[in-house]
Amino acid sequence: MKLNTAHVRYLSPDDWRVLTAVELGSKNHEVVPTPLISHLSSLHGSISRSISTLAKAGLIAKVKNTTYDGYRLTYGGLDYLSLHSLIKKNMVFSISQTPLGVGKESDVYVVATPPNLHLTQAVLKIHRLGRISFRSVKRSRDYLDNNRIFKSSWQQLSRLSAAREASFMTALYNHNFPVPKLISQNRHTLLMTLHRAPPLRNLQNCPDIPGLWARLMELLVRLGQHGLVHGDFNEFNLLCYEGTTEVVVIDFPQMVSVDHPNAREMWERDLEGLKRWFQRRWGWVVDEKTLPRWEKDVLKVIRMRGPARLDALVDATGFSKKQLKELEKAIRDQRGEDGEGANAGDEDEDEEEDEEEEEEEEGEVVAGQSAEDDATEAMKLLDITKDKIEFVPL
Repeated sequence: MKLNTAHVRYLSPDDWRVLTAVELGSKNHEVVPTPLISHLSSLHGSISRSISTLAKAGLIAKVKNTTYDGYRLTYGGLDYLSLHSLIKKNMVFSISQTPLGVGKESDVYVVATPPNLHLTQAVLKIHRLGRISFRSVKRSRDYLDNNRIFKSSWQQLSRLSAAREASFMTALYNHNFPVPKLISQNRHTLLMTLHRAPPLRNLQNCPDIPGLWARLMELLVRLGQHGLVHGDFNEFNLLCYEGTTEVVVIDFPQMVSVDHPNAREMWERDLEGLKRWFQRRWGWVVDEKTLPRWEKDVLKVIRMRGPARLDALVDATGFSKKQLKELEKAIRDQRGEDGEGANAGDEDEDEEEDEEEEEEEEGEVVAGQSAEDDATEAMKLLDITKDKIEFVPL
C-alpha cells in the first residue's frame, strides 16, 4: 500500500469521526459492524455517506463472506488518522511526493514542519508490518497460516514496532549516540529529525576508510556495552556524511538485549556483514587481530558494571514478553530469507507487493486509479543529498 494523501484535505469532520470509530472498533473486531461504527461515531443521522467516501478513498474496506455488514480499517486509513493527528498538533503541513525509502517493513518520507518545531524539514517513518512479496509467498506457502498464531493484527504489530523503535531511539539519543532525535510517535508512525547524509552503501567519497571502520566498530561495541545489539547494523542502516567519518545509526525495531538467546549470533553477524561489505566495496581487508570480540569487549565490560544498561531501560517502558515475542517473530518472518530489513529501492519487489495487496484487499484501491497502473508504476526514491524535494500540502 503506497501512501496517497489526495483526500486528507477534503474529508469532512463527520468523515474523520467515522474513520476514528472504525479504528476504535478494530480493537475488538477484525471487521467492525456498521451499527457499532454508527454508535462509536456519535453522529446524529446516517453515516452511509461517510462510509461511502472513506471506502472510495481506500481508507476502510468491506470484507467479503462475513456474516454481518461491516468494515475494516486499512493501512491507508491508519495512515490518514496518524497524519490527521500530527496536523492537528501543528507538527507537519506537507509531505514529499517521492518517498525517501521503501522497505519490507516501513516507508519513509520527508515532511515540511511549521516554525514552532524550529526545523524546516523532518522524516516521517511509517511502519508497515505484514507486507510481503509474491516471492516470499512462493518460498513459504504456509506463511499466512503460520501467522495466524499472532494474537495481534499486523496493524497492531506495526504500532508496537513504532513504539519500540521510539523507545530505543529516545534512550540512545539521551545517551549521546548518533541517532535521529524523536519528535513524536503517533500510532504506527515516527516523526524524527532529518539527516542529510546518504546510506553507507551510497557513499561516494570516503578519504579515511580505516577511520570510518574504527568509528563503526566503536559504535557496535558501545551499543553492546550498553546492553543492546542492533541486529541490522549494515550499509543500509548507517548514514555517513560525505568526506567524513561522521555516522548516524537508524532503524531499531529489531534491536535486542545482550541477554537475548541469539544476541551473540546477531552481533557477530553484524560485524561479519560489515567486514565483507568493506572488502567488497573498497577492497579494504580488515586485520582479524584487531576485530572486537563479544566476550572480551562487550560481556566483560557489562560484568564489570560498565555503562548504563539501556536494554533494561527500554524493557521498563511497558512492553510485555508476549508482545515482544510476537513482534520479533513478525519481523523475522517479514525479512524471510533475505535478512535485509532496509533494502529500499527494489522496484520489482515493490511492484509485486502492490499486486498482492490489490488482490487480497479488494476495495482499497483509490477511485480512478487502476490496479494495473499502481502495480506497474516504477518506484523512484528520493536522494536527500541531491534531489529537489517536491511537497504535497496536507
